[in-house]
Amino acid sequence: MKNLAKRIYIILILIFMYAPIVTLIVLSFNASKSRAKWGGFTLRWYRSLFQNQDILNALWTTLSVALLASLFATFIGTISCIAIQGMKRRNRAILMGITNIPMLNAEIVTGISLMLLFIVLKITPGFFTILLAHITFNIPYVILSIMPRMKQLNPHTYEAALDLGATHLYAFFRVVFPDLLPGILSGFLMAFTMSLDDFIITYFTKGPGIDTLSTKIYTEVKKGIKPEMYALSSIIFIAVLLLLLLVNRTPKENKA
Repeated sequence: MKNLAKRIYIILILIFMYAPIVTLIVLSFNASKSRAKWGGFTLRWYRSLFQNQDILNALWTTLSVALLASLFATFIGTISCIAIQGMKRRNRAILMGITNIPMLNAEIVTGISLMLLFIVLKITPGFFTILLAHITFNIPYVILSIMPRMKQLNPHTYEAALDLGATHLYAFFRVVFPDLLPGILSGFLMAFTMSLDDFIITYFTKGPGIDTLSTKIYTEVKKGIKPEMYALSSIIFIAVLLLLLLVNRTPKENKA
């Protein structure tokens, strides 16, 4: 009886969490514009979506920002992990605490803070400000992904490579980097997912005439919900779901 109650509880949670998303996906294939009746299966809204130039421009901006921000954040985060690991334990603990603050901070606070910073620095809002904002909030996630791998490293193998005549750079890429690679890949995928899905920080740091998918959907929904938005939301959900599966699967494969 107790096990049955647990299963029912879990099923109810899953229904409340995913029933709206399933409904959204089903409506994206509905031939009728009405949400109250089923008009038959169609791919009309997906075709209409990919014929909308504004949506395609927002998609290109989203992918460009996500890819560039993830690359820069992964590079900076990897270097930061190496530097943090070389510190004394107390300093390392303090810096890790500071690094974790942006992840615990409300996104609206981060978004407004970055917007005010760009205004003070007289940086014109646009693609560049969105990119800087995404790099900023992605770095802590990259550090969080790489740091556990960094703690598992055996420093004696790196020192042995140096004793055998390897240069510092060669020893790093041949000894240290392969062990860090799973964490680096996880950090990159996590940063890409966070950047792809962000709305609040992007909304406060973007300029006029430029939109990502999240801000474009928000603008379109204010005008009235169109079936194309169902199709777009479904595609975003599937894309984020696949990336999250990759993020969660990578460490297990490397562990095995």
